[in-house]
Amino acid sequence: MIRFLCTAVVLAPLVVAAQHNPIITSMYTADPSAHVWADGRLYIYCSHDVAPPRGCDLMDRYHVYSTDDMVHWKDHGEILNSSQVPWGRKEGGFMWAPDCAYKNGTYYFYFPHPSGTDWNHTWKIGVATSKSPAGGFTVQGFITGLKSMIDPCVFVDDDGQAYFYYGGGGHCEGGKLKDNMMDIDGDMKPMEGLVDFHEATWVHKYNGVYYLTYSDNHDSAGMHNQMRYATSDNPLGPWTYRGIYITPTDSYTDHGSVVQYKGQWYAFYHNSNLSHNDWLRSVCVDKLYYNPDGSIKMVVQTH
Repeated sequence: MIRFLCTAVVLAPLVVAAQHNPIITSMYTADPSAHVWADGRLYIYCSHDVAPPRGCDLMDRYHVYSTDDMVHWKDHGEILNSSQVPWGRKEGGFMWAPDCAYKNGTYYFYFPHPSGTDWNHTWKIGVATSKSPAGGFTVQGFITGLKSMIDPCVFVDDDGQAYFYYGGGGHCEGGKLKDNMMDIDGDMKPMEGLVDFHEATWVHKYNGVYYLTYSDNHDSAGMHNQMRYATSDNPLGPWTYRGIYITPTDSYTDHGSVVQYKGQWYAFYHNSNLSHNDWLRSVCVDKLYYNPDGSIKMVVQTH
């Protein structure tokens, strides 16, 4: 496995540690879901690309990392793997992009995983809970009544109401969650107004406006996924398409999240800079900025 150490940049008389991308170099990670919890640290919940690669089916063993300075990242270790999912696919693997939410003293970890050998038609969104953001998760079951889709995202609004989103293959849906954070309150509905949606739904709020970011289908002529976004005055849309905020990386896929930490907004995503292989990816982060009209400036990818 490839390993790198961050080096210090000397600016006499001070020593300043600089952030380098990718930010995780001890293992291959992808699909970063970023959250800031009450302890003041920023956490990212990542999927794991198993080496040697064999497409995306070997993905397994979720890890969580945290930081308090956006430079030094603590690996809290593995928090869940396919063998711990009672209803899961007996062959394992297929632990794709996750998310995490917090409510009333409990952390809820959401993950897609098939329940059968025919993985493409048996996806479920599992839920594991813990009293800690960085470990001790136990699978409680899965959200019932959903379609066979992936990429869960949970957004908790200022009033405490939680919303659940998921999608894939060009289709995105959203709905309210009940207080137990495991049941849908009412019906899921299509997210209208998205242009060229593929997967990787993420919802955040800025200046009272809801933003839905996602990965598109820009995979022709050797190009790879871009990250797009839309806005709304309602967490369930309809949405107004606003444009692209991350251009393709050197990886066939992209999947990201947007979060504010210590007054600065950040865009998380992944690339294949360490491996030069589409299915051995690495998590990255760069600063994100808004224009006065609320549009997102193009994120500058750094190394």
